[in-house]
Amino acid sequence: MRDLTARNVGPAGIEIAYERFGDPGAPPVLLVTGAGAQMINWPEGFCQALVERGVQVIRFDNRDAGRSTHFHDAPVPDFQAALAGDLSTASYTLADLAADSVGLLDALGLTGVHVVGSSMGGMIAQMIAIEHPERVRSLTSMMSTTGEPGVGEADFSVFAELGAPPQDREAFVVWQVRALRLSASPGFVFDAPAATERAGRVFDRGYDVLGLQRQGLAVVATGDRTERLHALRVPTLVVHGAADLVCDVSGGRATAAAVPNAELVILEGMGHNLPHELWPELASRIAAHVHHAESVTA
Repeated sequence: MRDLTARNVGPAGIEIAYERFGDPGAPPVLLVTGAGAQMINWPEGFCQALVERGVQVIRFDNRDAGRSTHFHDAPVPDFQAALAGDLSTASYTLADLAADSVGLLDALGLTGVHVVGSSMGGMIAQMIAIEHPERVRSLTSMMSTTGEPGVGEADFSVFAELGAPPQDREAFVVWQVRALRLSASPGFVFDAPAATERAGRVFDRGYDVLGLQRQGLAVVATGDRTERLHALRVPTLVVHGAADLVCDVSGGRATAAAVPNAELVILEGMGHNLPHELWPELASRIAAHVHHAESVTA
């Protein structure tokens, strides 16, 4: 499928690369990716599994990822300063990423969607629901957290010897597959050929180390969303892997506790990825959540 481009998107007036799958008359599901990820990190097979369950799918590159606008002239992120309270090198917050998402909806003529976010994408999805509730028919937050200190934290020791991503394509692919294997689901088979193929596509589409850092700093600059999540009145599904080393399962529990009447699903053996074996279950749960929200709205 060929990438499409929406131009002059949102308050920032940026370009957003996106793709659509399925019947345009079906309930629209917006898939939001995590830090440093691209829309292709939502596998085509998973998108098709959703389509087969009666929804349409829109996936896209966030700013500073893939083929969307990159903020190359922004300050170099200083995480140590940010954690000490100096946010001067933060180029944007999750609210800006949420505004980009809503701007894409405007460009596509969609007044309301079912938002599904993974990892940082779950945080962005939460912000869309918080700041643009009229545009959100339902919320699904996956492998994510609330921003509350002490919950949803990564086990950085697992990645201590990984090192920085190489500039050479072949070396980058090896590096990324290794990183993906470290964060993958221990209860399921790691699909090395698929990870290798996708890593090459990620490199070719525009992997941006500083873009990843700018996105990460946006998370720090946004802070704790817990109190604002308490005010949500949108059907919410929270999905988390019990074996997630990138975002501890406590983040999912905290998210479900923060959003009134949220449904929490914890999957044993699942880490910080979408193993092929779980596509049918995940797609079925998300589609059922979408269709239920549609029926309630109707």
